[in-house]
Amino acid sequence: MCDQDSLNDMIQQLSRRQFGAAALGVGAAALLAPYAQAASSGLAEADVVIHTPDGEADAYFVHPKAGRHPGVLLWTDWRGLRPAFRAMAQRLASVGYSVLVPNPYYRTRPAPVLPESASVADEATRNKLMSLMQTLTPAIQFTDATAFVRWLDQQASVDKARKIGTQGYCMGGAIALRTAAQWPDRVGAAASFHGAGLVTEDASSPHRLAATLHAAVLIAIAANDDAHEPDAKRVLAESFAAASRSAEIEVYPGSQHGWCPPDSPVYDAGLAEKAWLRLLALYAAHLR
Repeated sequence: MCDQDSLNDMIQQLSRRQFGAAALGVGAAALLAPYAQAASSGLAEADVVIHTPDGEADAYFVHPKAGRHPGVLLWTDWRGLRPAFRAMAQRLASVGYSVLVPNPYYRTRPAPVLPESASVADEATRNKLMSLMQTLTPAIQFTDATAFVRWLDQQASVDKARKIGTQGYCMGGAIALRTAAQWPDRVGAAASFHGAGLVTEDASSPHRLAATLHAAVLIAIAANDDAHEPDAKRVLAESFAAASRSAEIEVYPGSQHGWCPPDSPVYDAGLAEKAWLRLLALYAAHLR
């Protein structure tokens, strides 16, 4: 999942859709507009800095202006914290959650790590992102999960009597599941969308952590990721079943890796909305 084959698929999609750098920037702005309109009122938002054992992490935090709400830790895809993920967090906050979106690359540089016009069709851009991704070892992910969950629990807008949710996209999918395993008594629901590295040989592979977490899990798999790794869904299902853990695992027919973020070159509005509604149902059942 999220391997070179998936990247090649994305590049082919870019070519077919004739996305230039400028066109992608204009398209992203148009796609984000409905998110901003849906979440434009009743919210408090801030750029925050969170102390971790490795430094100061820049992040975005948004929540309803009134009341206390379940906390959500949202992990980005490989392009990191940017307007699309701020808009996604706003939309989630608008239905009653306190949402934190960290910059996963804070050790290297503040967000955004790419200019808005950058395209994954460009080899230099892809190499830069791959280099950044490789810095996020499982050990670092566990360290950050601890720092960010603790920070959420210190916020007045977070209801600590309710479980936390965590969700991730692309590389963030594996991080979300590791977060749930790191905090089994705090995280009530975890979701991975077109997640990368969910089944690996590593001892901390998410599928090997099924018995550790207590959260209900949603794993939404891109069709082209499934085509490249057809056994992954079976391994995941068997791992969660063996651990007697709740997991909804589904391949989204016709989807491409990266279909959820509204600024993605392979964004699919219909399938992204399906994934969004499944996420809301998961959180409603296990956090609220």
